[in-house]
Amino acid sequence: MKLIRFVPLGCIGILLFLSVDACRKDSAQAAQSTETYVSDPNSVGFDISAYPGKDATRRWNATYSERGKTARFIIQLDLSKRMEPEAGLQISSGHGFIAAEEGSDASTMLVALAKALEAKKVPQKVQRASRLPFTYVILGEHNVQAKDGGFSPGPGGNWTAMKIFVSEGQDEGEVFLNFNPVAGKAQFSIKDPDYGDIVVGKLATVL
Repeated sequence: MKLIRFVPLGCIGILLFLSVDACRKDSAQAAQSTETYVSDPNSVGFDISAYPGKDATRRWNATYSERGKTARFIIQLDLSKRMEPEAGLQISSGHGFIAAEEGSDASTMLVALAKALEAKKVPQKVQRASRLPFTYVILGEHNVQAKDGGFSPGPGGNWTAMKIFVSEGQDEGEVFLNFNPVAGKAQFSIKDPDYGDIVVGKLATVL
């Protein structure tokens, strides 16, 4: 006669908890793995990785490689603040900067940016700067990227849609800077062709 062994209820509970937890992790990993970056003609995508820090700022190392040339720079976003709701939307804003890195060669990235942002020229003689400050406005968080490259709220999305403002004398340029730390991707995307030369000119000082 076979002996029947009874498993304590506590052990069953632990096994069920571990199974549910494993399923959740598998689902999260599956959602992340399907979040593939979609390129489009008016955007330039690049890679980002978290930059170690202990404060509330968000900071990433950024790289763009093409034809053996690699642009290296740092992006930092200071803590954002909620703005007054606009058209029913919750918008937050703050300040940040893009910082130059030694050994960066952004020649191919600047060509790609000029084309995507519809600038009339690629800057040739540039006075380098250690950092480029900007003001940002977060337009949406936890977004998913559509097949055409656009963004919209959706389950499992890790994209933050953001617009930044850079100044050149009396002129101000605008460009979208969207990022997905989970996928390790970010992009500069066109806001308006009229801002192309200003934005590319300012980015050339730190890329």
